[in-house]
Formats: sequence, structure tokens, C-alpha cells
Amino acid sequence: MVRNPVVAGQFYTRNASKLEKEIKNYFDPKAKKIEAIGCVSPHAGYIYSGPVAGAVISHIKARQSYIMLGPNHTGVGKRFGLDMGRSWLTPLGEAEIDNELAQSILDNSKLIEKDPSCHSYEHSIEVQLPFLQVLNKDFKFVPIIISHGRADEYIQIGEELAKVVRDCRKDLTIIASSDMTHYEPHKTAQKKDKLAIDKIIELDTEGFLKQIEIHDISMCGY
Repeated sequence: MVRNPVVAGQFYTRNASKLEKEIKNYFDPKAKKIEAIGCVSPHAGYIYSGPVAGAVISHIKARQSYIMLGPNHTGVGKRFGLDMGRSWLTPLGEAEIDNELAQSILDNSKLIEKDPSCHSYEHSIEVQLPFLQVLNKDFKFVPIIISHGRADEYIQIGEELAKVVRDCRKDLTIIASSDMTHYEPHKTAQKKDKLAIDKIIELDTEGFLKQIEIHDISMCGY
């Protein structure tokens, strides 16, 4: 089974050679590679988010697998839904889901459920894949929708994923797909985003959510 792209020709070009060339232009060939456990990458149209996504992905070491967390813009499906049993098609070819890793996540999580429907029309994870395909075509991934929930649910999911990562001993990185601030002047966005980033670094989940609420930082906008 194959999931066909839903925003090719809208968020990014359908033309494979043009897409690969565009993404390579966003990459920094001199970027120092980081053994990243996790990172945050934006999911807007490439004309808006491409330079930032390229900067992020070009700094991380290519991995065997990725766990990819994305918000749900459509409202379809489970709040916390994982897709498996099929590959995802982009103009650059098929990206294969790591079914072994996906099953391990399902076995160890009380909140994440198998649900392809929440991924069928969602763009937040799809737009990340061409960047990874240019970075290294030989990878697998697990896409997981993370929708609105309570702080304790997010903490639980984080703990469950951490256990899976420790136990599986795979060479992997977790990628959170988020645009953060929308339609703000650069200085304002930089100030607001730093408040949230500081809480991420401190592993302060409740403080992070409080900053999001106080400063209206968008974590799942279009």
C-alpha cells in the first residue's frame, strides 16, 4: 500500500529534479553535523519554510530511522495516531515506514493508536520527507500525529517514546514538525520562540505550554 502525496504541487513542486535542486539550495554544505536526538522543523510551503527546514536538516546526521511527530490540521482521526503498513510517496520516490519500530511504539504506548486516517490528508509530516530523501534516501520513518491534549498526556507519550528509543537501539532522530510563530515580524517571532525554546531545553513541559498560551505561539498552524 502507498500513501500518495496530498500537497505536492501546492506546498512544493511535483517535478522531481526541480524539487531536489530546490532542497539542495536550502541545504548548507558546510553545516557541522550533529548527533541530534531530536529537532524541530517547520511544515509550511517551501517558499516560506524551506530555508529554515533546510538549515535544520542539513545540520543533523543522516539516520537509519526517524520518529516524526506532526500536528493535525484536518481534525480527521485519532488524537494520537500512528501510520504503518504502507510507504509514503513523494516526487522523489517512496519513503518506507519502519514497521518494526512502529509496532514497538504501539506495544509500549497507552495513548498512541494505529490510525492511517489522521495522516491521509495531513501535510505536516509529508513536507519533511523530501528533505530527508535528499539527505539520505536509505532511511525508514514512523509518522505520528500529536493533537491537542493535556500536559500529563504529552509527558506520558514522551516517556513512552523514550523507552522505545532506548530499548530498540536504533540509530534514529525524533523530528517534531512545527511552524511555531506565524505572521510575525522577525524580532517578535525570535523573542516569542526563544521563550518556548528555553522551556524545551529545560524539559519544562508545563512551563512550555504556559508560554504557548500566554504569548499565543502557534505550534500547529497552517
